[in-house]
Amino acid sequence: MKQKLRNIFYLGIKELRGLFRDRLMLVLIVYSFSLGVYISAKAAPESITNAAIAVVNEDHSQLSNRIIDSFLPPMFLKPRLIRLQQVDPAMDAGTYTFILVIPVDFQKNLLSGHDPALQLNVDATRMSQAFTGAGYIQQIITRETADYISHEKTPSPAARLILRNRFNPNLTRSWFSSTIQLINNISLLAIILTGAAVNRERENGTLEHLLVLPLSPPEIMLAKIWSMSLVVLIAASLSLFFLIEGVLQMPVEGSRFLFICGIAIYLFAITSLGIFLACITRNLPQLGILLILVLMPMDMLSGGLTPQESMPAAVRTVMQLSPTTHFVSFTQAILYRGAGITVVWKQLTALLGIGLILFKLSLIRFRKSIS
Repeated sequence: MKQKLRNIFYLGIKELRGLFRDRLMLVLIVYSFSLGVYISAKAAPESITNAAIAVVNEDHSQLSNRIIDSFLPPMFLKPRLIRLQQVDPAMDAGTYTFILVIPVDFQKNLLSGHDPALQLNVDATRMSQAFTGAGYIQQIITRETADYISHEKTPSPAARLILRNRFNPNLTRSWFSSTIQLINNISLLAIILTGAAVNRERENGTLEHLLVLPLSPPEIMLAKIWSMSLVVLIAASLSLFFLIEGVLQMPVEGSRFLFICGIAIYLFAITSLGIFLACITRNLPQLGILLILVLMPMDMLSGGLTPQESMPAAVRTVMQLSPTTHFVSFTQAILYRGAGITVVWKQLTALLGIGLILFKLSLIRFRKSIS
C-alpha cells in the first residue's frame, strides 16, 4: 500500500512538471480564474445607464407629468418631449432607445375605471438596454399609476407591501455572475487538464512506457486526478479570495474551509469525467468537440443560470445525476446563505457518490483503451 501511494505521488509530480512546461495551458488557467471571472462579472451591467427616452404627451395631465418626471438619471437621460409625427423618424434614426406615447384622456379614463393603454416603442437593436429598460419602464409606470390612484381614491391604504432583499440587498449582479463563472471555469479546466493529460500520454507514446512499469491503471488515474485537481483547487481558491472577495467585494457568508473541501470533492468527480471523455476520444480536438456537447448542457441545466424549479420534472430528475447540479446548490448555500455542514451534507454525499461512480466507469474505460 505504501508503495502504491508513493507511485501515485511521484506520477502526480510528473504530471505537474509536464503542465508547468505547457505555457499555453498555464496562460489559460491564469486567464480563466482572473480576467475570465472579472469580465463575466462586469460584462452585464447592473442596470441600464443613460438610456435615451422621449415621450409623446397628448394627455398633459397631472399623472402624465408625474410619469415623465419619474424617469431619472443615471438610468435614463432627461426625457425629451416630442410630437407624434416625430416618432417614426426618431426611431429610424436611432435617436432614442425608448419612446413612450401617452394618449389623450389617459388620466380621465384611468380614474373612470377603464383600462387605458400606453404605447412604448423600443429600439431592439440596443439589446441590453431594450430588454432591461422595458421592464424598468413598466415597473415605473405601474408604480406611479397605482400610487396616484391610491391617493385619489384611498388616501390611507389599509396595507402596504415592503420588500427586503436577503443575501444580496442591492441585487448586485456581479456577485452572482462571478460565482457562476467560477463554477463553470472549475468544471472546464478540470476536464481539459485531465483529458489533455491522458491524450498527451497517448500522443507522445509515454503511456506505453508507464504500462511496462509496475503500475496499475488506478494508480495512473489517481495520479492525474490529484495533480490536476490540486492546480484547479489552488487557482479557484485564489480567485475566490483575491478577486471575488477582494476586487468584486462579494461577502462570503459561510465557511471558506468547507467550500474548499466541497471543491475538492467536486474535482474528484469532474476529473474522473474528464478521464472518461479522454478515453472515448483519440486526440485533443475530438475532446474539445465532445466537451462542448457534455459541459454546456451541464452548466445550463445545473440551476446556476435558471432555477431547477423552473425546469420540467424530467429534466430535474436527469440532472440529479450531474455533479454540477449538486455543486451549484452547495456553492450557493455556502457563499450566499452561510449554510453549514448540517445543511449541505446531502450535496456533498451526492458529489462523492457520483464521483465514485464516474471513477469506476472511467477506470473500466481506461483499462479497455490501453489493452
